Amino acid sequence: MENSFAITTTFIAYLILMLAIGVIAYQRTKNSSDYFLGGRSLGPWPAALSAGASDMSGWLLLGLPGYAYAAGIEAFWLAGGLLVGTWLNWLINAKRLRTYSITTDALTLPEFLSRRFNDKSKMIQVISAFFILLFFLFYTSSGLVAGGKLFETVFGLDYTTAVVIGTVCVVSYTLFGGFLAVSWTDLVQGLLMSAALLIVPIAAMEGGFSDLSGQLESINPELLTLWNDSKGEPLSAIAIISLVAWGLGYFGQPHILARFKATRSNKDLTTARRIAVVWTALSMLGAMLVGIVGLIYVNNSGVSVDDGEKIFMLLVNALFHPVIAGILLAAILAAVMSTADSQLLVSSSALAEDFYKQVFKQDASSEEIVMVGRVAVVGISIVALVLAMTPDSSVLGLVSYAWAGFGAAFGPALILSLYWARMNRNGALAGILVGGITIVVWKQLSGGWFDVYEIVPGIIFSTLSIIVVSLLTGEPEESVKAQHAKFEKQLVELD
Repeated sequence: MENSFAITTTFIAYLILMLAIGVIAYQRTKNSSDYFLGGRSLGPWPAALSAGASDMSGWLLLGLPGYAYAAGIEAFWLAGGLLVGTWLNWLINAKRLRTYSITTDALTLPEFLSRRFNDKSKMIQVISAFFILLFFLFYTSSGLVAGGKLFETVFGLDYTTAVVIGTVCVVSYTLFGGFLAVSWTDLVQGLLMSAALLIVPIAAMEGGFSDLSGQLESINPELLTLWNDSKGEPLSAIAIISLVAWGLGYFGQPHILARFKATRSNKDLTTARRIAVVWTALSMLGAMLVGIVGLIYVNNSGVSVDDGEKIFMLLVNALFHPVIAGILLAAILAAVMSTADSQLLVSSSALAEDFYKQVFKQDASSEEIVMVGRVAVVGISIVALVLAMTPDSSVLGLVSYAWAGFGAAFGPALILSLYWARMNRNGALAGILVGGITIVVWKQLSGGWFDVYEIVPGIIFSTLSIIVVSLLTGEPEESVKAQHAKFEKQLVELD
């Protein structure tokens, strides 16, 4: 009873702190630019940690440790791909996207792509918004599933009740504060997540698990090799490509790309990139150690684990005083909230800016757009809540589908739009459609190369369709060429 009270008190204090940040941000949110991009005022630390925290979500403390718990060192393929993808995304996209979004005065990713190619039909904006809403429903659901598992394990709540409570927590401060609330809370949550992932395995190793390789080998020597799975079977080329290919998803994630556009200067992005890469490396290393150390603990203690994705929670409860445990378990809530809030915000901006304003009321005021965005946060969260009601849902499984969807639909279109002056409106539209549709179709197929992670064919087909259709349908309009020339000049000036 005392343990439960201490953990509950810690959780309540944490939630009050997050809501307080939301209220402060609410007072600084005056228009749609403030609500959706924070007035482009982020410094390097909040930009970097907000991008990292919103990227990693509950899968960093549940999905990745669960994977390392089951597969051992094999998890390094996945983590390595993500680390390289993080670095390349900041290096390739950050400065150019921020500069070009200023040139086009665009708040959302669909709005940027539409203005980049002077799409008078608004088809790019509307179709992009559709894919954002489709894939974010699965992504947000993964966060709510993670929150449900947390509250279910810590408080012994019924899973359905636990998911509802987690949803209410996330919606509350997203609704009020918008982008600033999301980014400021992400800064706190990112630091808490990385600290928890490093403290837990270190504490476990000091408690008698220092000989990791020896103890892991006694459990299953196959867990110590990069080239075999846990059953001793050689990893196929398809398996390795699928794991490393997770890194390709970064180039099309709207909630991460929004941080680039919201940073206050191009120079800050260089500092932010270094912070983001270091934070990602430490966090993923800690997550894998949690899974590996957790496997050794379970093997030595005889404790049974029905779900490998709960191993972080099991270690925390076993190794720490209830007050410290409450703080560390709050890191899972931080991971869930930091991603779900960003996803809800991007989804609401897609509905408000890219659907409502473009299709229904083009002369809508900034205040009206913000109000529609807040209503959208509630509506989208309800749909995601319904999708999250299955307790057997895998956090990593839900994330993988949404991650591939964004990476294929928007990654090639965005990179080529920032670098290739010859790309036109038809090419952009083809790339978005082909990339998104490939993910949906490929997911339903199996056997042979159809078992490869769907992001790989999605990005290949999207890239090819952009290049082929752009070359076959004529050069961009003169106004589009002039805008690209202006962007290149502005990029030099801002650097």
